Amino acid sequence: MLTFDHFNFNVSDLDKSLAFYKEALGLEPVRRKEPEDGSFVIVFLGDGKTDFRLELTWLRDHPQKYDLGECEFHLALRAEDYEAAHKHHEGMGCICFENPAMGIYFISDPDGYWIEIIPNK
Repeated sequence: MLTFDHFNFNVSDLDKSLAFYKEALGLEPVRRKEPEDGSFVIVFLGDGKTDFRLELTWLRDHPQKYDLGECEFHLALRAEDYEAAHKHHEGMGCICFENPAMGIYFISDPDGYWIEIIPNK
């Protein structure tokens, strides 16, 4: 039997991404890995409620933006208060797509990764 552990996004500006994920989603660092040579930094973020982790990886030798292709993948988070989350994300200016018929919307992080926000049903 296998269970989910974490999901990874490679990021071009770790500090900017950490600030975004804290402000937009309330995710906090729970573990950090950094080799002595400084070639990469990995930070695992948690929601404080589940064991699932979002891994943010910064690579020193990859200063350019990442090619996300057609961005047909995403991370999804459930909102306890969907309306409040929508208002918060609207104020941040990070909503990139809405589908009112399905009752969902997406926000975009500083690197262009999409995060789906779904209501807690």
